[in-house]
Amino acid sequence: MSPRARTALIVAALAALAAVVVAGAAVLTADEQGSVAATTVQPKPRKGAPPLELSLGIRDDAEARELRRALQLYEAGRSVEAQRIFSRYDSLEAKLGAAFAAWPGTEDRIEQLGALYPRSALVQLHVGLARLWADTGDAGTAWREARDVQPDTPYAVWADDLIHPELAPGLPVFTPSFPYRVRGGTPAAQLEALRADRSRRGLLIYGIALQRLGRPVSARRAFAHALRLAPNNVDALVADAVGQYEKSDPAGAFGRLGPLTRRFPGSATVRFHLGVLLLWQSDVKAAKRQLRLARAAEPGSRIAREANRYLQQLGKSGTG
Repeated sequence: MSPRARTALIVAALAALAAVVVAGAAVLTADEQGSVAATTVQPKPRKGAPPLELSLGIRDDAEARELRRALQLYEAGRSVEAQRIFSRYDSLEAKLGAAFAAWPGTEDRIEQLGALYPRSALVQLHVGLARLWADTGDAGTAWREARDVQPDTPYAVWADDLIHPELAPGLPVFTPSFPYRVRGGTPAAQLEALRADRSRRGLLIYGIALQRLGRPVSARRAFAHALRLAPNNVDALVADAVGQYEKSDPAGAFGRLGPLTRRFPGSATVRFHLGVLLLWQSDVKAAKRQLRLARAAEPGSRIAREANRYLQQLGKSGTG
């Protein structure tokens, strides 16, 4: 998801939450006054079409290339041209794309897809977006379904962003203390080569690749495997902790990472990743403290440089 699209979604979700709070207060006031009058709230659809998010990952087949082109047209406001391309295919991505490109008037079609594919995170994410834009139904319910039915997908991650707009978007990605480079071939070939490397470092790099592809559950498994191979390795321990982070239950990650500050008091990577998780929790002041400790712990190291980059960005943004 592009930063611009994600920002729009988060703003929309916040606006929807505010509307729910106001409506709830109005109902309470009416009850307290003993009013028996029934009030019908008319939907207030948002202008334009809702955001469309298609994750085609490392696919490079003909349909994927065409769907990416259609998505670009859609985002540029050229919905008619986008719909022509989407309509050529029968995949769920194409069906949703065609329905969104024909917006408004396709709300029922999107709800129908939601009923037909209740266990598709892709579909449920977009059902929620359609409800939000049309101001009908419960968007949050659809987003929770998207998060829960297929948690190992970028659609589940994006849905969780909308459920928790107060937190940083996406999920934190582990940064290893050692340099690495993925070489040669197509993205699919690179991913397969990483999957085949069952060494500790190979598993850590594979887990990072999975995180970046929006597959947090698979990344968690790769990190756990690396930890089994090297139970006392600080990189494996930290990766395993970071991989446990969930917005609805961050205690699992902090419960693993926090004690490592005592076990490895001079480790930059422990402090750095603790700072990153605190940033995800919007605790900027505490995050800066941990990042400074990481920078000081191992001056000149890869992690110290990364901590310094974070601190510089936070300074530019004027946060904390």
